Amino acid sequence: MTYKTYTEKKFNIGELKNISAKTIEEHLKLYAGYVKHTNLILEKVADLSKTEEEQITNIYTIGELKRRLGFEFCGMRNHEYYFTQFEGGQKVMSVESNLYKKIEEIWGSYEKWLSEFKTLAMTRGIGWAFLYQDIATGNLMNTWVGEQHEGHLTGLKPILALDMWEHSYMLDVPPSEKKKYVEAFFENVNFMIVEERF
Repeated sequence: MTYKTYTEKKFNIGELKNISAKTIEEHLKLYAGYVKHTNLILEKVADLSKTEEEQITNIYTIGELKRRLGFEFCGMRNHEYYFTQFEGGQKVMSVESNLYKKIEEIWGSYEKWLSEFKTLAMTRGIGWAFLYQDIATGNLMNTWVGEQHEGHLTGLKPILALDMWEHSYMLDVPPSEKKKYVEAFFENVNFMIVEERF
């Protein structure tokens, strides 16, 4: 069994409004850790699974490693969605875009969708606010994902990802003021990238 190694991506993030360079620098180090540990887990699973006999002997260890893989792998991918959204500087969502029109179709207005998404982002605890697209129906859904992986919706495509772990904003604002970070996030998103995902 040989897994392809995952490589840490490099992001072209310029100066952001109300999100410091130090926050991004430290945050990228955490992302690098998710890439590293995804590879370590896959390497260890392969090492424990060389033969059918070894797989049976190591079943519990492999099982626990696979449980941990969901956390590390989703941590890696979630951050890739997140950081990519800052590349190229802020660009507002075009009212002519298919995504804007779909949001209006489902929520009635862009403002109603945005209000719901920002409220979702204020969920207590650590996790992520996601806007997903259900490819099967075309529906869009705002959903909370606990930690990095709990609550991801199977078969749905991430369109917008907002990291709500404290490490995303604590160097800039205290947890009691995380609403300022949510506002800052939307001051920096390149919605052209988000629209391309849709």
